[in-house]
Amino acid sequence: MILAAAAGLCLAGAAAAQDNGKEDDGKAGLPYSAGGLLAPCMEADNDARWGSYAETECEQYISGFVDALELAGMTGPGHDICLPELNLPDEIRWAFMRYVNEDYDRRHLPAGAVLLDTLKAKFSCTAKDSGEAQ
Repeated sequence: MILAAAAGLCLAGAAAAQDNGKEDDGKAGLPYSAGGLLAPCMEADNDARWGSYAETECEQYISGFVDALELAGMTGPGHDICLPELNLPDEIRWAFMRYVNEDYDRRHLPAGAVLLDTLKAKFSCTAKDSGEAQ
């Protein structure tokens, strides 16, 4: 129920951002966009000097989001999301970047909604239980 409410708020924010034509980077009081999160996630690997700072920004957002899901009891067997056991922030960062780049229009949606969709698509419990690789 909490997840549905959060997703509804994220989608409402995306609709509001599209209505006024502004890029939703979180700076204009709009939700932080997937594109806004994608930038530091990608920069982490592309910039030798400042990449570690970008990686920290990206992975701290991811870690906070995942912590909230875990505290709410929304991960693990019996749920849609089974998180990786090793190198969690980096694995999710890479999955998020791939997921956004698979459909680049996703970058305009709220970061939380796209991150949740990423986790469901790339770290599905059913795929993990059946031994499929994501």
